[in-house]
Amino acid sequence: MSKPPFLTLPACARAYRLPTARGEFAVHDALPAAPERGTVLLVPGFTGSKEDFIALLEPLAAAGYRAVAVDGRGQYESGGPREESAYAQGELARDIHAQAAALGGAVHLLGHSLGGLVARAAVLADASPFRSLTVMSSGPAAISEPQQARTRLLIGALAQLDMAAVWERMRQEGGQDTTDPDGPAAAPTALDTFLYERWMATVPGQLRETGRQLTVEPDRTEQLARVPLPKHVVSGERDYAWPVPWLDDMAQRLGAARTVIGGAEHSPNAERPAATAAALTAFWDGLPAGRTAGPARAL
Repeated sequence: MSKPPFLTLPACARAYRLPTARGEFAVHDALPAAPERGTVLLVPGFTGSKEDFIALLEPLAAAGYRAVAVDGRGQYESGGPREESAYAQGELARDIHAQAAALGGAVHLLGHSLGGLVARAAVLADASPFRSLTVMSSGPAAISEPQQARTRLLIGALAQLDMAAVWERMRQEGGQDTTDPDGPAAAPTALDTFLYERWMATVPGQLRETGRQLTVEPDRTEQLARVPLPKHVVSGERDYAWPVPWLDDMAQRLGAARTVIGGAEHSPNAERPAATAAALTAFWDGLPAGRTAGPARAL
């Protein structure tokens, strides 16, 4: 789980609910003071939220990009149905299309972790709303075997216990991965309080279904490589969910730009935000203005 380095929105950003054809989504929207170079849609990962990108908002806006981070369906402040079927990957991909349309289209799409798999599904369904695709700490297929085992344990716990009980079990077990959001207990901080509140506000059915997706996702790299859209693979220098060599190979198969953020692990957006923002803007700045892809159907 990403842990934002701070929680206060920069002066260039505001929080509101973005109306779309598929309902409202809670967003953080950062506007550049200089002439706008493009709009970026930031999609968070498993157990995450828009706050995972909070440290990217100001540097992206300073570089001329409107940056919009979203709580997906069932995540934190967006809310959603109880039924797991509402969180099928195709449903989440259609939400991304609706969000992009509400922002005027022609957006640079970035998905972190699980968000990268959903962003990929959106591009494969129809790439025309997007100027580029960046997958951050998100691999070619299902997560690594050790993480699959831990995620299945979490899914099982969510089927038997309420959210507060699962949180307490995770807290007691300790650790720093998707099945243990806040590690060993200490005096609660503002971040601890936020992580707990975010966990409690997330819909259990969303966690069960998206957790399952992380354990069964097929390799769709070859399909994505055929989509004529600029692509960028970003990661830290270590990753527990998808080993970095997997990401290197995926980038090569995609013909994508590849950036490794030194000193970062699974969440370079939160762990090394300045270096991450610089890498992202360098990629977007190098693209032809207004470039988009034609329609692409999932095969």
